[in-house]
Amino acid sequence: MLVAKGILKSYGSLQVLKGVDIDIRQGEIVSIAGSSGAGKSTLLHILGTLDYADAGEILLDGRRIDQLKGKALSEFRNLHAGFVFQFHHLLPEFTALENVCIPGWIAGKDKPEVEKRARELLGWLGLSARTDNKPNALSGGEQQRVAVARALINQPAVIFADEPTGNLDSANANELHHLFFRLREEFGQTFLIVTHNEELAAMSDRVLHMKDGRIIELAD
Repeated sequence: MLVAKGILKSYGSLQVLKGVDIDIRQGEIVSIAGSSGAGKSTLLHILGTLDYADAGEILLDGRRIDQLKGKALSEFRNLHAGFVFQFHHLLPEFTALENVCIPGWIAGKDKPEVEKRARELLGWLGLSARTDNKPNALSGGEQQRVAVARALINQPAVIFADEPTGNLDSANANELHHLFFRLREEFGQTFLIVTHNEELAAMSDRVLHMKDGRIIELAD
């Protein structure tokens, strides 16, 4: 479903990605692991169209997405890619419900339908009683679940998660790990996750190990 071939990326004289190939199937939960500076987050951002590669190609369901620009790129990203980051990036002036609705509103979808789906997602995530709370009234775990609901609102093909449990305590991290698998079971959701969390990586269908800008095979 999501295929990348020969991804290269440099920042000045620093070569960060050195010809990365990747193939993610529908409904897979795949983790990318490796030490800091290995190129994990750079790869995730390029696959999610948040950054550009210097060379290579990226296809989603056979469509070249690395060539998209401008409005077409923004529309693709909003409709087909969901994002969950270490720091939740919720807008503090909006309620949990409004934060979840924003990508749907940006997409120009019917406002009542967007709000209905947002309420359903928040309810499914155990946040029915928190819909009118602003982020500063939510716990870290609750904020991250709101961020997950926001990532799901437009029913994206892939959710890209960059260290999603990095700012959570162990109990909330464990809850989020299991939430990802429930989302796969309920919705067939595909995840690509950059993580240092060994437990989350071990639970994944596959772990891609990165070192010095390449995906490597670990010795048995």
